Amino acid sequence: MCFSSGFRGVRRHSGIRVSLDNRTRGVRSGAPSSSARLLSAGRNPAASDGITRSLGRPARVAPSTRHHTRKTSVSDKKSSKKKQKRVDKKAYEKELRRLQTELVSMQQWITASGARVLVIFEGRDAAGKGGAIKRVMQYLNPRSARVVALPRPSEREKGQWYFQRYIERLPTTGEIVLMDRSWYNRAGVEKVMGYCTDEEYDRFLAQVPTVEQMLVDDGIIVLKYWYSVSDTEQEKRFRSRLNDPMRRWKLSETDLLSITKWEDYSSAKDAMFDVTDHEAAPWWTINSDDKRAARINTISHLLSQIPYDRLDPDEVHFPDRPAAAGTVRPPIDDHRFVPDHAGSL
Repeated sequence: MCFSSGFRGVRRHSGIRVSLDNRTRGVRSGAPSSSARLLSAGRNPAASDGITRSLGRPARVAPSTRHHTRKTSVSDKKSSKKKQKRVDKKAYEKELRRLQTELVSMQQWITASGARVLVIFEGRDAAGKGGAIKRVMQYLNPRSARVVALPRPSEREKGQWYFQRYIERLPTTGEIVLMDRSWYNRAGVEKVMGYCTDEEYDRFLAQVPTVEQMLVDDGIIVLKYWYSVSDTEQEKRFRSRLNDPMRRWKLSETDLLSITKWEDYSSAKDAMFDVTDHEAAPWWTINSDDKRAARINTISHLLSQIPYDRLDPDEVHFPDRPAAAGTVRPPIDDHRFVPDHAGSL
């Protein structure tokens, strides 16, 4: 297996090649380890157990502390959320920058170790999934991190096994894949809007835990996030899109229909969680009425679930530029330049 230059030394662990580079940051005297930094940033203590057991199996949180415990869930009750304190913009930007720097370090480890990471983003329309994905991807290397946002299935895809078009887009060695909606469309919009039959829906719920267990058993780290938005905040965002020419395309007929089917979506979500919130790939709920808080909480938790180390790259030495060899080039004025619109500002 080949690795990108700049990292040396690997060992096998739970089916994933893990870097043993002795240049890993944090081992110097007085420097906090990666784990310590994550703990100080609010890492869930329970997560360490999952990492100890297997790289591909996030820790199971006790029912009393799970974000989506049925008795305390606020994601599906109309305007029932406790007023969430809005994150200050300056504090948000500072922490986002810090977390995005950690994401780059995480990606370097994933590339070097050969890990495979799949992150699923689900939730109601306008819950904030796209904005969170954008912040996760902002500084990552697109050669080994990509977003999967599939359109409606083609006629050919409709004739395939339901999971097939998603399986084809799973991460390969050293890659991160972020799914902006996923196979869970069948348990949500397809169920509520009648786009699938009852038989297809039942078959999906019966198969999905097994499919996800197979992914984890093969060494893929699977994370599933549910973005929980209140009905009032959702409608506010819909109306904002309607009046914004740059985001008007985000507002669809299905979005508007979802306003009238709030309770149907709530029931579908509850049924989905009951079956698919399992040991191998549990659901993590993110309160998303405050977009800034949702983005910060997403990245912080994502970092806590990947057992990465900071890796120091090899030193880079820039070569001397050779002197011009007397090559005659055509006049630059002969080139066709675009108009200087910027100069008119």
